[in-house]
This record gives sequence, structure tokens and C-alpha cells, in this order.
Amino acid sequence: MNVVFHKSFIKRADKLPPTVKRKIAERIEMFTDDPLNGQLRNHAIYTPYKGSYSIDITGDYKAIYYLIDDETALFTHIGTHSQLCR
Repeated sequence: MNVVFHKSFIKRADKLPPTVKRKIAERIEMFTDDPLNGQLRNHAIYTPYKGSYSIDITGDYKAIYYLIDDETALFTHIGTHSQLCR
């Protein structure tokens, strides 16, 4: 799977603690190798990001992405569950 990052994703990720940044890199690599890896807990979400999907970064941090096509995912948001579900 090819991965593309929206500028808002990059901006928010840059502000996160180093331990979370390392975990993001690990999870994105895992996603590119196998998007359906069970550790990612990849699932569709409906509100407020209709048509998007979420993967777990840590126990609290999630990353949201949209499928551009069969081989490309655009990551748009990252944050804690409470930050993303406002």
C-alpha cells in the first residue's frame, strides 16, 4: 500500500512526543506492508469522518485515512480518540 500524508497530518504529528512519533513510523510501516494486520485494528469510521478508516497508533492515539484508490491511502488526521471525536 502506498501512503500519502496531508499537510495537517504532518503538522500535528510533528508536535507529538518522540515516543509517539516512533510509534507512528512503526505503525505506518506495518500498514504499508499489510493494511489488514490485526495489530492495527483497522476499521471504517462513520462520524464525523464519513468514508474514512482508522488505525491504532498507541492505546490512545489513532490515525485516520481515506482510500484514494486500491493502492493508495491518504492519512489526514492523527490524535487521541477524544481529540478526533469532537
